[in-house]
Amino acid sequence: MEAKFYEKRPDKKVKCLLCPHGCVISSGKVGICSIRKNIDGTLIALTYGRISSCSLDPIEKKPLYHFYPGKMILSLGTIGCNFACPFCQNWQISQPREAFPGEDMEEVVSKVTDSLTPKQAIDLALTYRQNGNIGLAYTYNEPFIWYEYVYETVKLAHKNGLKNVLVTNGYVNEAPLRKLLPYIDAINIDIKGFSDEVYKKLGGRLAPVLKTVEIASKDCHVELTNLIVPKLNDSREEIENLVDWVATKVGRETPLHFSRYFPNFKYAEPPTSPKTLKMAEEIGLTKLKHVHLGNV
Repeated sequence: MEAKFYEKRPDKKVKCLLCPHGCVISSGKVGICSIRKNIDGTLIALTYGRISSCSLDPIEKKPLYHFYPGKMILSLGTIGCNFACPFCQNWQISQPREAFPGEDMEEVVSKVTDSLTPKQAIDLALTYRQNGNIGLAYTYNEPFIWYEYVYETVKLAHKNGLKNVLVTNGYVNEAPLRKLLPYIDAINIDIKGFSDEVYKKLGGRLAPVLKTVEIASKDCHVELTNLIVPKLNDSREEIENLVDWVATKVGRETPLHFSRYFPNFKYAEPPTSPKTLKMAEEIGLTKLKHVHLGNV
């Protein structure tokens, strides 16, 4: 499908306006996310209607602890991501150029995904209502780069009385975010760390993520996750700064999940110490009402 949020440039180049990277893409090439491709001067979303992953999950797995606790949600994902976290647990789908080096992304999409139209996704979600399913979660890889599919599906979901959940890194521009939010019931945003130094190592910037959190918190239920990674974002100062910001800019009622890292992909540091997680929990509870530890 032709992508939303881009502009055409001379020499058949395009500029993607979906996320803060603002990729300028030559004909035949893809952006940082791997799955938005310039085909003869038109930006194409390669993964529209294509899924790599589908599972009926407990809502707490997203993680969302304060949004329909005890219920299930049909979770869908595709491939690609606009970050390059070296510790990603889903790197085989989030980093297809690493998983399939040198291969054409159109071929990779056809190889590792199956077809699922928005209507088929809704029909599937409805069949699971008897299992406690409340709706659909767009997760496993970065859902904002799957924008065209997610946008069509969330609209259909609401028409059918289903809830919509995003699990995201929050790295998206304001215009596409605001267009999607009226159909989103809950969102978990992963704050990678509370410094630009951390985000530069992962291929992004902190400010756009904080803006996403502030905008979303006015429109839907928001919970935040911070994966604490040794030697990256595990200092007391950084955790204190994150907690201070959540308390003052988002609200003391906002649930904050501190999650334990385990070695994966290109990052081999030992798992996060339980002592560090306990420190983060204690810091969080000085200013926030809901602090949870994950992967412990």
